[in-house]
Parts: sequence; C-alpha cells; structure tokens
Amino acid sequence: MASTNSREWRAVCEKFRRAQDLSEIESRKDPENDPFRSKYKARELLKEIYSSLKNIDADESENEDSDCQLDQSAEASAGTAALKAYTGDSRAGLRIAKLGVIDYYLGVNHIETEELSAGEEHLMNCMKFLDKCTVTRENVSLFIQARNQLGILWAGRDETEKAQGFLETAESVYVCYMKEDGEPPLDLVDFFVTEEDAPSQQERIRRFGMAYTHTLYYLAQVYKNLEQFERAGQYCHCTLQRQLKFNQFVPLEWAINAATLSQYYITKSRYMEARHCLAAASVIAGLAGEVPSEAAAKESETECEKREQLRQKSAEISRCWIKYCLNLLQDAKKLLEDNIGELDLDRQEELQRARRNEEEEKERGRKTAILFDSGDTFDSICGLEEKVSCTFPLSFEEARAIFLVGQGHVTQAKEYFEMDGHVTDHIEILQDHSALFKVLAFFEQDLERRCKMHKRRVDMLEPICKDLNAQFYLLICRQLQFELAETFYEMMDLKLAVADKQDQPDSHTIKKFNHLCTASIKYYQMFIDSIRSPEGKFPEKLEDDLLRPALVAKFRVARLQSKIISVNPTTQVENLSQSLESYNFVVQYCEEHPEAKNVVETELELSEEMASLLPIKINRIRSKMASSNIE
Repeated sequence: MASTNSREWRAVCEKFRRAQDLSEIESRKDPENDPFRSKYKARELLKEIYSSLKNIDADESENEDSDCQLDQSAEASAGTAALKAYTGDSRAGLRIAKLGVIDYYLGVNHIETEELSAGEEHLMNCMKFLDKCTVTRENVSLFIQARNQLGILWAGRDETEKAQGFLETAESVYVCYMKEDGEPPLDLVDFFVTEEDAPSQQERIRRFGMAYTHTLYYLAQVYKNLEQFERAGQYCHCTLQRQLKFNQFVPLEWAINAATLSQYYITKSRYMEARHCLAAASVIAGLAGEVPSEAAAKESETECEKREQLRQKSAEISRCWIKYCLNLLQDAKKLLEDNIGELDLDRQEELQRARRNEEEEKERGRKTAILFDSGDTFDSICGLEEKVSCTFPLSFEEARAIFLVGQGHVTQAKEYFEMDGHVTDHIEILQDHSALFKVLAFFEQDLERRCKMHKRRVDMLEPICKDLNAQFYLLICRQLQFELAETFYEMMDLKLAVADKQDQPDSHTIKKFNHLCTASIKYYQMFIDSIRSPEGKFPEKLEDDLLRPALVAKFRVARLQSKIISVNPTTQVENLSQSLESYNFVVQYCEEHPEAKNVVETELELSEEMASLLPIKINRIRSKMASSNIE
C-alpha cells in the first residue's frame, strides 16, 4: 500500500463508520415520504470506499516486489496491522477480503432499500471473492454472513430449497471452523477500523456467535416452510438458547418466540419442554419493564406504546399457558378413559403404580438438553416451572392443580382481550375456559359436582351466544350453539344417571331433567337452523365440515325428544313422533348419500334401530289411549 498513508486510511475508516451510523441509526429517523434517505447516503459512502480499495489494489500490484516497503505501509495502516495479528495470509488475500466486505454491505444496503436484484448481484460478487480463498480467521465471518443474507433473499422469493443450501453451508462452515480452529475470528468491521477502535476479543466472539445464531434462526424458518417441523423446532430452541447466552435479544420478541415454540412441543406431547419455554417466556417478558437489552434500547417506541405492547404480549403468553394446561389435561383424559369416555378406574390405578423413580430420573436427564440457562433469570424460570406439573394428572387433585393454573391465565388473558374490541379473541378464551371445566369434570366422580362444573360452562357461554350477531359471526355462533347443546346434553345424562339410583324420581328432579332436555334440543335446533338457506330450506347435500356435526345434532335431538318425561300420553306420542322423524332424517340422508355412513357409523346404527322400535312403542301408547277412551 505504497500510496496509502495513515491519514488516508483513517479517512477510509471514518467513511465506513459514517456509513454504518447512517444505515443502522439515522435511518430510523428518516421521514415516511423519504424512508431510505440515510441508506442511500450510506450506499454512496460504501461506493467511495470500494473505489479507494480498487486504487489501493492497483498501487500495491505495481509495488509487489518491494517487500520492505509493503511491510512499512502495512504497519501504517492500523486496520491491516490488526489483521496481521490474526492471520498469516497474503496481503492479496486481505485486499480480496476487504472488497468482499464492501460488496457484502452494498448487497445488504440494496436489499434493505428493496432493490433485490442489485442486492443479489453484490452478494454474489462477494461470494466470488470468497471462492478465491480458503476459510480462515480473517474471512470466516464474511463466509457465514454472506450466505445468511443470500438465504434470506431466496427464502423471500419462496425459493426455499435454494435458501436451504446457502444456510446449511453457512452452518457447516461455522461448525468446521470451530472444530479445526475455534479462535475468535475477525469481525467484518475489523477491516475498516483504526487500531484503537478495533473490537475486543470478547466482542469478536459475541458477534461471531450471533452470526451463527442468525444462521440457525433462518434455518428454523426454512425447515418450517419445508414442513420439517421436528428440525424447525430444534433449530428454534437452539436459537433462543444462544440469544440468551449472548444477551442479544428483545425481551418481548424473545418471549413470544419461546411461547410459540411451546405450542409446537404441546402438539408432540412434550410437556416438559413446553413448560420450560412458557416459564422462560413469562420471566423474560418481565424484563421488558426493566432495563432493556442492547437490541431493545435501539427501539424508538414511546413509553405508552411499550406498556400497551407489554400488556398484549403478556396476554398472548397467558393464552399459550391456557393451551398448555388444557392439552395436558385432555391428553391425560385420553389415557384414562374407557370405551364410552368415562374414567377407567383400573387403568387409573395401573398408571399410578407405573410411576417409578427411574422415570423421574429419565425426565431430569432430558431436561439438561433444553434448559435456557440465562444467568440471573434461571432461578426465576425454574421457580415458575415448579408451580405447574408437566406429567399427566392421574387424579382429580392433580387435575385440579393444573386447571387452576390455566384458569388463572384465563383471567389474565381476558384483562387485555376484552369483549369490546377483541370479540373473537375473547370468545376463544372463554371457549378454552369452558373446555378446562369440561375436562376437569372427567376426573370428578361425584355426579352432582360434575353437573355443577358443566353449569359453569353454560353460565359463561350462554350470554355470549344470545348477544352475538350471527350475521357477522356465523361460525362462532355455530360453535357456541353446538357446545351449549352438548353441555346441556351431558348434564341431562348425568341427571339421568342420578335418577337411575333413585327408586322414584321426585317432581323437582323430573322438572330439572326435562329442562335440560329441552335446552339441549333448543341449541341443537339453532345449530341445525343456521345451516338452512334464507328461505328456510335445509341443503340437499351437507358440506364436509358440517356433515358430522349436523347429523350428530339430528341424532341427539331424536334421543332427547324420546327422553322427555311426561305423564300425558298425548304429549308422549308427540315427543316420540318427533324423535322418530329425527331418526328417520339421519337414516334417509345416509341412504341418499352413502359417503356419510362412515362419518356417523355409530349414530346411523342406533338411528336405524330406533326407527324400527319407536313405531311399535308409539302404537302401544295409542292403543292404551284408545282403550282408556272406550272405558
């Protein structure tokens, strides 16, 4: 670098620093009508640096034989002096790396200003420079970050497999480098800083680690898009771990990502991992109200906006906790229920005996691989985990403890997702609350107490169902109508089981039983009527998503109509005739549409049986009525 003195190099470094400030800091203040103003200024500075490097390259080529002179000029360049401390590569290699770095930043600049083709061109130029070199401490970070950017670029174009190739190469470069060398490599800014401004060893380690963290994060998105969900989950979890390790995260963003990951673990019944993610999400979200991390400090939101965002994200995390508790209870129910959906006491006892110490040891062994060891917050995460189980509840007491955690988060979620302004979200939370009561009732063996739990479900859903406008919320109305009908139906079955234990049900019990029957019929009928055309005509062929619900509703209406207790023979005949009509509807529909038979196989079999028995019963009552009239 014979033509370059210290002052000239410092000028290059100052241009680079200025370009970084424009792109990363001042660009946030750009007006809406000129959103890329600062980034365009940064681009011009980068182009000037590129030209300077080309000139330096030409000068050095002319003086390549003057080794002593080259050494002196290199020492005059503080940036090159810093590089020499890390690498024994040729000066030509350093020049190539510097040009590659500027091409990289120009590529990122064009992408950020939505000029994707130009961005791709610069990044590919960077790749061409890198192809001339072996991977060393001076260029490994550039190797990884250039491929990261190309991975993002192609993923944005829905070229997922192409993105996968760049990102997996970046991952393998990192892994190979750490295995074969492992020393802190140069950061991209090392090429254009004076010696006094060069990053510390610790900062280089942190930046290199974060480049790899970004690789893992982008790969998680790629694997998700490729529907490789297991790998996506692994990479997402690893990303979150590394973000905490390097303290490079925005608390609310990190917390939401962790809570979202918990929902994946729930689908795989991996409740220990899900609980750990949720506990970490809750703790880290709390940091948003404290001193922000380095990344969070760059945000320019007002305090009011931050508080509102904190309320919203905290409510979203609570909703994830609700799903955790609900799914844990529902999966336990599947383990414990018999072929008619009741608690299998023998199975319950068997599973309770199966709980061995070695299973607990196995869980502890698994846990070491998934911990978010985040220093000061680690104890808080573990403490929160201890408040809710991650094993299947096998008794009412264990189920109730999980239920109460879920119910607590229902209260927290509803504080933000109020009915006024968040109709759909509010109702979904209520539906989850209802589902929590439903699954808790499964563990309760006292029939009267079970009935009261279902009554709580009615009390929370019925007012909403009455007030909701079906014209705007048809799907939600149908869901509520069907759930209310099912709830009253379950309460009717419970009252019937209680009545069977009595020698002679009293008038109050009969009245209550009939009320439950008619209430269930009412909501099933509302659901059925919602399927009709504006002219009141029932469709000749039901849509696939309505086929089973509609036929089940008709079947249960038939059963309910036949169960209503009346001492008046005329009323009995009317109820049984209506029941027969509903059973015949199910049978006739399946005859006209054979594809429906497999969808309602059990209901169809019972409907056919009742369609043949009910006429006999109706005729018997009519005969008795006729005999009574003759007498």
